[in-house]
Amino acid sequence: MEYKDYYEILGVKRGASDSEIKSAYRKLARKYHPDVNKTKDAEAKFKDINEAYEVLGDKNKRQRYDSLGANWQGGQSYTPPPGFENFGFGGNGQTYEFNFGGQNMGGFSDFFSSLFGDMMGGGAAHQAGMGGMNFGGFDFGGMGGAQQQRTSSRSRRKSQSSQPQENLDITKTLNITAQDVFNQKPVSVSFSDMEKCTQCPPGGGYCSACGGTGIRRNSKSIKVKIPPEVNAGQKIRLKGEGKEDQFGQKGDLYLVIQYNDNEYQVDGVNLTKDIEITPPEAVLGCRKEIKTLHGNIGIKIPPMTSTGKMLRLKNLGLPTKSGGYGYLNARIKIVLPKKLTQEQIDLYKKM
Repeated sequence: MEYKDYYEILGVKRGASDSEIKSAYRKLARKYHPDVNKTKDAEAKFKDINEAYEVLGDKNKRQRYDSLGANWQGGQSYTPPPGFENFGFGGNGQTYEFNFGGQNMGGFSDFFSSLFGDMMGGGAAHQAGMGGMNFGGFDFGGMGGAQQQRTSSRSRRKSQSSQPQENLDITKTLNITAQDVFNQKPVSVSFSDMEKCTQCPPGGGYCSACGGTGIRRNSKSIKVKIPPEVNAGQKIRLKGEGKEDQFGQKGDLYLVIQYNDNEYQVDGVNLTKDIEITPPEAVLGCRKEIKTLHGNIGIKIPPMTSTGKMLRLKNLGLPTKSGGYGYLNARIKIVLPKKLTQEQIDLYKKM
């Protein structure tokens, strides 16, 4: 969806006062009202003007909108941050439409709905977004209370059947090492997520839990036991550790496994590790002491070993479900010394 710059729509600066915003709205509303302005784009502009004032004319909505930051531009591609995308219009599934003098002009934009749908519950929307306005004797028309109620009832019944259920699940990436899997001990996981505030007063008003924004940051720290034979990309499900809605229902937490290991490459229960040797050691063969998850061991490297050769070492990998261990593949890597004496250089020349 497209980001809407409500300040730009009303032609005011971000630090504008309430009176400046109201004055700009009145001026533009008179100019683009469909009963006055018959140009092709007047209706669309009038809807944007009313939507902008619906946000900037309300303290709580303006605070939430400003929390997105000032680096956005009108028309820029916008994706709701976590916690916003599942908001719907009101707890009862009600939607709101502009209706001026019997002319239905459609509802708020998807951008508005994604940010403020949860704040639009109750019997009526902000006066800026509905009819019945009169500024200085200039009648904007509008619909009476009975007509508004009938329109709201029809919209409510229509939207209740199609209102999507809020997704309470959370998905996070869990970076682990081969050592974490080998230890078979719980790993500490800390994360935070934005979620809809469940402490807001039912009748509206200021909420100390979220500061009136309707959303709050939920931080968690839990212990997770890594199962054996877990592969990168697999998910670990933690039941009931997701978001919580206003009815006390909880979603699940899904942790996507990602190996972030500088020493081992992990393939199921098998590991691969680079073993560095010098050119003389590769030609003549040698014995090397290497570090493994099971402790230090000595291995024999045969003569005339080339870079990339694998030495397969049994039972030195990760634990299996059956109780055994996978393989450790020692991958030979020939490295040159950083410095050579003149005598060594002469010997290479003779060779």
